[in-house]
This record gives sequence, C-alpha cells and structure tokens, in this order.
Amino acid sequence: MLKRLYDIVLLFREYLLVALFLLISVILLALNENNQIRTIRSLAVVTVGFLQDAVGFIPNYFELRRENTVLRELNLTLSDEVSRLREARLENIKLRLLLGLKERAEYKYIGANVVGKNLQLLRNTVTIDIGENDGVRANMPLVTESGLAGKISFAGSRYAVGQLLLNKELRVSAKVQRSRVDGIIRWEGGRNLTLQNVAKTLDVQVGDIVITSDYSSLFPPGIKIGIVNSTRQVPGALFQVVEVTPGVDFTRLEQLFVVVFVPDTSRLTLERRLH
Repeated sequence: MLKRLYDIVLLFREYLLVALFLLISVILLALNENNQIRTIRSLAVVTVGFLQDAVGFIPNYFELRRENTVLRELNLTLSDEVSRLREARLENIKLRLLLGLKERAEYKYIGANVVGKNLQLLRNTVTIDIGENDGVRANMPLVTESGLAGKISFAGSRYAVGQLLLNKELRVSAKVQRSRVDGIIRWEGGRNLTLQNVAKTLDVQVGDIVITSDYSSLFPPGIKIGIVNSTRQVPGALFQVVEVTPGVDFTRLEQLFVVVFVPDTSRLTLERRLH
C-alpha cells in the first residue's frame, strides 16, 4: 500500500511540486501586508466576484424564463376553466328555475331552445327548435322562469316561430295582482309595455305586479307579465298611462317553454255569438 502511494507520488512529483509552490505563494500573499500586495488581492477578489455574478446570471435567466412560460400556461388553463365553470353555473341556475316553473305548473310544458331571434323590428319574433311533431300548435303561450314571453305564431313540423310581447300586433288581457285592476297589455315601442284602458280613478301603483287575467282566451291566468314602473295622469284623458317593465329580458332569451294550453272551445263559440 505504501509502495503504491510512493509510486504515485514519484510519478506525479512535478505536478505536486507546482501545486505545493502555488499553495505556498497564495498563503504568503494572504499573509503579506504590503500595500501593493493588498491592492492586488483586493482587485483579484473584486474580479472573481464580478465573474461569478456574470456567469451565475445565465442559468438563473434561463430558469426564470422557463418558470415564466410554465406560469403563463397555467394561467391560461385556469382562466379557461373559470370561464367554463361560470358558464356551467349560469346554465345550472337557469335550468333549475325552468324546472321549478315546470314542477309548479298545472299545465304541460314543452322545453325549447331559441335558434333564431329578431329584435330589430316592430314585430319581433323568435324561432324555436320544436314544432308540430312535438305537440306545438299556433297560439300556444311562450313563457320563461321570469314570466310571459309571447305566443306561437306559426308551427312547422320541427320548428316554430313565436311572437314576442315586444310586437305591436300582440294584445294580452292583464290585471294588477294587488288591486285586481284590469287592462290590456300592449307594446308601443321602446323597452316598456303599456297597460291600457285603466281609468284615472283606479288604484295602480309603481311596483305592482301585472299578470295575465281570466278574461284571456289565449293565455292561462296568473302568468307574470311584468312590474309597473310608472303611472301618469294626462289632463283631459279618461285613462291613466301605466308603463310596465317586462319580466323577461328578451335580449338574453335562450330557452323557454311552450305551454300546452288549449282554450275552451265552447266558451270561444259563445263569445263569438255575442259579438
């Protein structure tokens, strides 16, 4: 063992001597307090420190860049997930409201999706993805969880066109839920509906709920239409001006129900004879 160590030292004696002399030189430089030596020592330390910082920045730069890329990808993934969860939550709320409406109803309801919408005319309409094959017929009411939306105008085999409340041709027999005051709901343009034929002396107040009345031959009674947002007296007129905010937001209409409501034909026949 000792002989082998001796052979190794003998073989690398030149390198070992150089290393020993360098070590002695470094020790002497470190212990020497000469001003020139101290200056050289300070410059060497500063140079080594600068080179170490410069070389050490390169791996840190690439590491930070890699981490930044990973974080950006993670941020995009989380943003997409949040967006999908928000959309699912809104859809869940809407479906729960619709199902709640269906469970409370005494009539049969057929769910439908809006596949076409026109809100730029005086005769605004929607197109839905169900038709006569699903039991839809003309004049059946259209409702949402927020109230009355309109009625079916035309029904094909697989699709149907609905006439919205925002349509100048549609009239709905209505009444104020609180005071039982009767009137006719009509749209005359703008965002609001008008409850017409309400005498100036009758009790209608802002905040009153307006619903369909028993006098209608097309709509079941008790369906919410909207809320009174203003009343106004016109000098010399017999009727007051009552504006109603619709319960349904037609700009966001995506799903609705067709109410399978068929009027009593005997009543309709008798009323036609009287008129």
